[in-house]
Amino acid sequence: MVIDHIIEMLPDLNKAFFETIYMVGISLLVAILIGLPLGVILFVTDEGMFLKNKFVKTIVGFLINLIRSIPFIILLVLLIPFTMLIVGKVIGPTAASVSISVAAIPFFARIVETAFREIDKGVIEASISVGATPWMIIKDVLIPEAKSSIIQGVTLTTISLVAYSAMAGVVGGGGIGDLAIRYGYYRYDTVIMFTTVLVLIVLVQLIQLLGDRWAKHADKR
Repeated sequence: MVIDHIIEMLPDLNKAFFETIYMVGISLLVAILIGLPLGVILFVTDEGMFLKNKFVKTIVGFLINLIRSIPFIILLVLLIPFTMLIVGKVIGPTAASVSISVAAIPFFARIVETAFREIDKGVIEASISVGATPWMIIKDVLIPEAKSSIIQGVTLTTISLVAYSAMAGVVGGGGIGDLAIRYGYYRYDTVIMFTTVLVLIVLVQLIQLLGDRWAKHADKR
């Protein structure tokens, strides 16, 4: 009966899985496109760096810490007006992607900043001494030197986004979390609950495996 029940729910599981992939994909793209530059700004404007700017560092750091300090489930509710403005609705995977993206940006930005801090300061100083411009240092020194760590950060961010997407199911965001809430929790369907948990475990393990291999391949040290 358990197998039959799972087979019966396969269309819903399939739809929920791809909704999760959709949410994670959009949010990860936004996190990289915005979070990477923010991480660069946090690093290069810090004390002792080549673009030192205490005002910019303080403002960007404050905004990032502000968003990171808000629990995600509360952030979902706070961003309802913004989500409505952007996508015209507050339920579904596209709407949930707005809140997930907002949560992911500061998370990834801090990871990027940390990755840059692992770079030998001598490499940066050598680049400055030969007359490299700030853009050249960022493009040809910082990002290549921190590439492996940034990839590991992308992996960590992706796994966090899977968790965020599951939580978005609480407010009708769609995806595996939504399926687990609607069938596993509200209908006391333990088979679906355990199946959705298993799918999430497998997905996270696969992401971690691929991320580790990618980071190892990119590490030229």
